[in-house]
Amino acid sequence: MLFWEIFAIAGVVFLILEILVPAVFFLNLAIAGFLTAIFSLVISDIVTLILAFVVLSLLSIFLIRPLILKHKSTQDTQTGIEGKYIGKVARVIEPVSRYKGAITIYDERWDARYDGDDEIPAGAEIRIVRNESLIMYVEKL
Repeated sequence: MLFWEIFAIAGVVFLILEILVPAVFFLNLAIAGFLTAIFSLVISDIVTLILAFVVLSLLSIFLIRPLILKHKSTQDTQTGIEGKYIGKVARVIEPVSRYKGAITIYDERWDARYDGDDEIPAGAEIRIVRNESLIMYVEKL
């Protein structure tokens, strides 16, 4: 019997499970399955291969999973409005006050508000500090 096929199929099954249930757990088992399939090309003892799969799974869970989770959490914080707009410099196209105003950034027009008592004139550069729905809140530079 070809053991590499069994472990390769197991790797594919775990990879599909990771796609369906993105828990960053089944990916570790898929990696272990594929590595064990490679090892089975030179090792023909099933007990040794199962032991290798278990050890590789544990190593993957304890070494690779924290790195993936760290990268994933960093990536999650850099997406959406927060990653694209918050903290960026934009230009005022209509004077911005507490109640009205507009800015432009990336050739997009956004309604804007300024929490200060005065008004930011058109043409000024501002920094976007937060958003609420479709309104950007800004501060003077």
